[in-house]
Amino acid sequence: MAVYKGAYGQGGKKPAKYPAEIRTQAVEMYNKCRSEFSSNEKAARHIADLLGIGSYDSVLNWVKQSSIDKGLRIGLTSNEREELRKLRRENLELKRANGILKAASAFFAAELDRPQSK
Repeated sequence: MAVYKGAYGQGGKKPAKYPAEIRTQAVEMYNKCRSEFSSNEKAARHIADLLGIGSYDSVLNWVKQSSIDKGLRIGLTSNEREELRKLRRENLELKRANGILKAASAFFAAELDRPQSK
């Protein structure tokens, strides 16, 4: 069992706070030991302490998302969430480009309306 010590990724990119391996391990451990505790919160706190995860809420969120991904719970799967993030970024970029094109169009239209001096 590995205790996670935060690390920074390559290329200046900020990595996910916890690697996928840690998240998967936490979910598996939670599922194995859940019955030993009186509540979901206590089981998640135990797993978070064992793995050095800052918040037990993270463990609960990972367990919930795992259930959704397996089709045991209703909600957006991880793939759907990623696709939604991608589409939102793309939409924002298109809105920016559209704004630039509108500004350029207005500028050039004003230039065409201006009287030409000879």
